[in-house]
Amino acid sequence: MTVASAAPSSASRNVAPQARPRADGPARLKLPAPTGPYPVGTVDLHLIDRSRTDPWTATPVHRELMISLWYPATDVGRFPRAPHMTPGAAAHFGSAAGVGASLYGIPAGSVDFAATRSSGHQGAPVARRKRPYPVVLYSPGAGDPRTWGTTVVQDLASRGYVVVTIDHTYDASEVEFPDGRVVGTLLPELFGQAQQPDEFQRLGARVFDTRVADTRFVLDQLAALDRGTNPDAEGRPLPRGVAGALDLHRTGMFGVSAGGLTAFQAMSDDPRVTVAIDIGGSIETPIIPDPIQLWPVARRGLDRPFMFLGDPGTDHRQTPSWRMVWDNSSGWHVDLRLDGAKSEDSYKDLVPLLPQIARQLGLPDSFVTETIGSIEPTRAVRTEETLVAAFFDRWLRGREGQVLDGPSPRLRGVTFVP
Repeated sequence: MTVASAAPSSASRNVAPQARPRADGPARLKLPAPTGPYPVGTVDLHLIDRSRTDPWTATPVHRELMISLWYPATDVGRFPRAPHMTPGAAAHFGSAAGVGASLYGIPAGSVDFAATRSSGHQGAPVARRKRPYPVVLYSPGAGDPRTWGTTVVQDLASRGYVVVTIDHTYDASEVEFPDGRVVGTLLPELFGQAQQPDEFQRLGARVFDTRVADTRFVLDQLAALDRGTNPDAEGRPLPRGVAGALDLHRTGMFGVSAGGLTAFQAMSDDPRVTVAIDIGGSIETPIIPDPIQLWPVARRGLDRPFMFLGDPGTDHRQTPSWRMVWDNSSGWHVDLRLDGAKSEDSYKDLVPLLPQIARQLGLPDSFVTETIGSIEPTRAVRTEETLVAAFFDRWLRGREGQVLDGPSPRLRGVTFVP
């Protein structure tokens, strides 16, 4: 979800179709299993930045975030699999007021999102083999939760990475904190209140400035975590072996839509982020007078490796901001797209989940294709995982695979944009 599509006129673009009543209750979904050699562990952390007031609300005063760590694990049999979404977040996401209905057209109350399990085992010990592990941060699209990229995140962790997902509070569709508070997004309301071009400009700047500040704060907390400090606000127990398991000298970042824009800007602003992937994130929008001012990396370019992952309408030949980054950069770069993808939604957990929802609720094929395009879901998931892993393997591990060197039979349906 781009910053522009956080406005109410776009957030309601999908009207929930009429679902067939199910005698056995709401639909229940499964995420694809990871493909790497490691079992996966996960832990949630509640972080409070006491050096920064929250830019969106007066209460609480200080900026609060929820993040999740996904990592190679061991001895996972004793640890339960984590839910895809925590109960309060799942209830909000799937309600009539949630983005499941308003943005993605999923009939309210028709899916038991709380029942979906990830492959991450809660609190399992960190695997000791080949540690410390490279670190990759994940930022979701504007208005999306950090859980909406779990498929690719847990796959990357299974390949030997520590992956850190970030909820940008009051931007994310909902954030559930350990005390049970569920905080929703303010973006549709704020964009609805904006009337003048300068108001949209200031609001867009606040979104991106906050996201980059969140990212830099998380990097600080990861450094403390690796030194043996517990940064969780409640002091909840950490997985055994997490201290010393993060190789923060090998840190990358990726994200979808506004998360991809955040990844590039954070890499430009903070040398700790050494490589980045932008999945479908372009700054072009008619409602903001000077979108490039919100994304100054476009004018500066990047001197370290990056990758674009787009769709048939978004690449560096068609998208001015991408072209500007491309032309102004001296670092290695590549521009790819999945043929048949429709938008950034073709790279989210929507891809494996939406076909299951349609099948169980008796919804037409168009319910799926109008959102994620004509891509075949299983192939799309595995191709995205392959591309993301190949990029980080090359630049964080020095593995010179050929996946990103050009078209090949292994990458059927992937276009390299020259």
